[in-house]
Parts: sequence; C-alpha cells; structure tokens
Amino acid sequence: MATPPTRPQKERQAFSLILLLPNMLTVTAICAGLTAIRAGVHGNYELAVQLIIVASILDGLDGRLARALGSASKIGAELDSLADFVNFGVATPLTLYFWALQDFRGIGWIAVLVFSICCVFRLARFNVGSKTGGGLGGAYFEGVPSPAGAMVVMLPLYVSFAFADGPVVPPLVISLHMIVMGLLMISSLPTWSFKTTRISRGNVKYVLVGMAAFGAALATFAWQMLILASLAYIATVIWAWVNRKRLSRR
Repeated sequence: MATPPTRPQKERQAFSLILLLPNMLTVTAICAGLTAIRAGVHGNYELAVQLIIVASILDGLDGRLARALGSASKIGAELDSLADFVNFGVATPLTLYFWALQDFRGIGWIAVLVFSICCVFRLARFNVGSKTGGGLGGAYFEGVPSPAGAMVVMLPLYVSFAFADGPVVPPLVISLHMIVMGLLMISSLPTWSFKTTRISRGNVKYVLVGMAAFGAALATFAWQMLILASLAYIATVIWAWVNRKRLSRR
C-alpha cells in the first residue's frame, strides 16, 4: 500500500496563487474569445471586436508574466496555444462571417475555413519550432503570427465602424482578404518580431512619449487608429516580402 504524502510533501505540491496568474490570464482570454462569438451571433459586432482585442492583449501578457514569475510550464504553453486558436482562428473569422458573409455563404465560408486551418497550422509550426529550435529566430518570425493576422484580417470591420454603419467592403474582397492573411500565416515570409526590438537608452523617453500619444489617440479615435496600425503592419509585411531573400539569410 502506498504511503500517503506527509504534510511537508503536500506543502511542496501546493502552488502560490500568484504563480497561477499567467494561466488565469490565458483562461480569461479564452472566455473573451468565446464571448466574442456570442456577441457576433447576436449582432453586437463592435463588442465582439473589442473582446478579441482584449484577448490579444492578454495573449501578449501571459507568457511574459509566466517568464517573469518563473512559472512557465508545458501545460501553460499548450493552454496558450489553444487559446490562440480559439481567439484568433475561430472567434475572429466567425465574427467576420456573421458580420458580412452570411449572404455570401459559399466563398465566405470557404474563406473562414481556410483562415482557421491556416491559423492552426501556424500555431502547430510555431510549437514545433519552439521545441526543436527551428524557425528563423532572432528579430523575425516565420510567417505572420496568428494574433497579428487576426488583428489585420479585421481591417474591414474597423473601416466600417469608423466611417459607416455597415459593411463598406464587398464580401468577395473580405473573403479574399481572409484567405490571403491565412496564407501569409503559414508562409515562410520573415516578418518583424517586435519582441526583440532594442531601443537605445537615449531614445527611451521619446518612445514612452510616443506610446502615450498613441494610447491617447487610440482611446479617442479607436477605429481610425486600428486602421492605421493595420496598414502600418501590412507595410512591414510588404517590406519583408520585397527583402525576403536578404532577411532569410540572417
């Protein structure tokens, strides 16, 4: 018969609540993504987009917090990957579908499926690369990351919220936009990784002022700023495509 664990052993098996905070953020992000789907079903598209953006912010925080607390784990990494698929590979394309593609069912639904499958392949490739040391590494990702792909694929929604009360982009263009973004996620195109960007000590104050100005503009003109941010990211992807041979050799 196995000996029951002693009190010190039980204490060693216990976790500090703060060490669970990264996983709690990940679960909150999943809840945000699922609630975004619910909001999309009920036609509350602005709330759906806002919840997906919240999920992307939490996605950027949970891993960094886990590393800062020394609580990174295999389960946390897998949970984070599943959260990314729910939020960016399911909630995002479904929101676009409910918003503008329900009357364009054939090509519209194909676009949703292509984007979702590309997202799950992107995440699987990233997981394998992180375990085996593959990928480009350094200052570049291989392909567009799933959070960035989700934020950019919602560009037609931002345009609509900023300048009209309904879709202003034809359904065919929205569908093609989704397919292209999906293919970019699984491409070998080197895309800029903001995580490795270094700033000289003398420029820190200017960056902080710029971030404060961007935050204030985002709070005041949210959809317009998201349009600009999406177009700026698209510009970096185009630049990476033009310089792909040189960047792949790094």
